[in-house]
Amino acid sequence: MQNRRYSAGGRAGRRPASHGKPRFKSNNRSSKRGRGQDIDPSRFVKAAKSVEEVKYEPTHSFDDFALADVLKKNLAERGYVHPTQIQDHSIPIGLEGGDIVGVADTGTGKTAAFLLPILNHLLRNTKEQALILAPTRELALQIQEESRLFAKGTALKDVLIIGGVPIHKQMRKLDKRPALIIGTPGRIKDHIERKTLKLENTTKVVLDEVDRMLDMGFVNDIRSILSKLPDHKQSFFFSATITPTIQDLIKGFGDSPKTIMTKTAETSENVEQTVEFYTDKGQKLTLLHDLLISDAVSKTIVFTETKFGADRLAKSLTERGFKADAIHGNKSQGKRQRALKKFRDSDIEVLVATDVAARGIDVTGISHIVNYEVPQTYADYTHRIGRAGRAGNMGYAVTLVQK
Repeated sequence: MQNRRYSAGGRAGRRPASHGKPRFKSNNRSSKRGRGQDIDPSRFVKAAKSVEEVKYEPTHSFDDFALADVLKKNLAERGYVHPTQIQDHSIPIGLEGGDIVGVADTGTGKTAAFLLPILNHLLRNTKEQALILAPTRELALQIQEESRLFAKGTALKDVLIIGGVPIHKQMRKLDKRPALIIGTPGRIKDHIERKTLKLENTTKVVLDEVDRMLDMGFVNDIRSILSKLPDHKQSFFFSATITPTIQDLIKGFGDSPKTIMTKTAETSENVEQTVEFYTDKGQKLTLLHDLLISDAVSKTIVFTETKFGADRLAKSLTERGFKADAIHGNKSQGKRQRALKKFRDSDIEVLVATDVAARGIDVTGISHIVNYEVPQTYADYTHRIGRAGRAGNMGYAVTLVQK
């Protein structure tokens, strides 16, 4: 990061905490968190391994798949030649109409794995609809953008059904019977209850990031939505983990799905994970400041626990000369999209976020994740640090813990 104007007494060029030995007392303390899980800070310390990416050798090319010519043309224009592992195994099953359970990490190409079979079907069956559920507005928007690129030049229409935007605009778009309905469970259920969304013609359903949706408390909404779908439908379930609750959900609504396992590890092996201790709030902010001015840092996501805390920290960092912004659930969808675009385009270097940003946001070039506040669960921790160390690059995760 360049051109810093800072007032705290940090040492420019200080190496990040990941290069030093973590400073633990022998009697490490665990802190009780909000969701009833004891958090042991020692579990946030792990040396990175230099992992050589094993190149997957696909059995198909995109041209081999039985896709409509317009889809193949759009894929070729975007440089899609060889599918990823999840795409290579899922697309043929999806095109045949089979149900799929895909266990895959974010960034493995799973969006195309379910979108291409669905779009291909909708092009040939113009009276049918598909429903795609995602845990966050950002992921839903990302799916919509991807769908529009794949379906360019076709007559297929879509609608984005998420919170944070006027519901009446969504109602008008639903009146036009779009082929693709993409949204978050809460707002989708709201439209169903208002009778502005009817699902009798929905023959395809996708649950993306199932584990995250359940973590966020959407299980009852999801069950309610799925119960409104026709008995005869094709289902796609994608998740980074498969828990007993997810298995029950799949058993209740899937039809003998094929499981495709492409997940490689619980956390990225090439993310250096360390802890820094602080005694008071002033020292905590100084620790963060010193880390952000290190030469090793490029793009950084800093996670806080509350929306107010995210705004306050982003303001403090901006006052110290950092290019920073915040993203959380209370921000309008427009503001969230603008903050993410600035982060992707490197107009800002620090994105302060609540856990709404931990999944479904695929931004390249993130070097560091800082847990400014300890995550509530180990699953949250895993989701957070998975933003760094992508595409074979080294990443760093630093968790700040009060002594």
